[in-house]
Amino acid sequence: MATIQISFNGEVVYDLQLNKETMTIGRKSDNDIHLDNLAVSSHHAKILTILNDSFIEDMNSTNGTYLNGSLIKKNVLSNGDIIKVGKHEIKYINSNVSSGEDFEKTMIINPDSDGMQETEGSREIDQSVGKIVAEIASSDSGKASHQKAKIRLVSGTNSGKELHLTKVLTTLGKPGVQVAAITRRPTGYFLIFIDGGDDSGRPKVNDDEVGSHAHPLSNNDVIEVAGVKMTFFFE
Repeated sequence: MATIQISFNGEVVYDLQLNKETMTIGRKSDNDIHLDNLAVSSHHAKILTILNDSFIEDMNSTNGTYLNGSLIKKNVLSNGDIIKVGKHEIKYINSNVSSGEDFEKTMIINPDSDGMQETEGSREIDQSVGKIVAEIASSDSGKASHQKAKIRLVSGTNSGKELHLTKVLTTLGKPGVQVAAITRRPTGYFLIFIDGGDDSGRPKVNDDEVGSHAHPLSNNDVIEVAGVKMTFFFE
């Protein structure tokens, strides 16, 4: 499990395990990571963890969130990264973070073309407008006690195309607009909201927006991510 080490003015304050999918950072006491300093916004940033990977996201803070000295909005975390929030430094520690070799392929589903393109060994989410991206992790630890599943596109030129959910993590979306993930767990399949533009809202399941927690998926649920609809169903 990933941990963080929190320091203030160069001195380590405490260590904390990232034992929740979403952990908020801020000055108010209702945050999971409470940093009581005026340079920190009430709800400053959040860390989202999916399987072995974590992301840091600024929550429109006043003074910004820095990763290894650079101002960021949202970024994937690597072992040893330093997050700076106000005068606090947060070191991300995770020896099990996925490497590039842990990702088998990236499937790009483009609603405006007749086909799907595959690129081997890539972790980068394609930035082209109009493309739906599915990043599939090759790790397959922990066998589920349920049937394997698929998603079938039901809108756009690629309507009818199917993607087998054979891996434990599949991310879907349009970078800068909306990104979500389907995770396969021993108890079933779940949809998690990862990122969205200012006006994009959240992904939907059967026309209802998902919340901040993992949303369980059922057979024939209709998922909408970045304006593209797809049906989730069991093989």
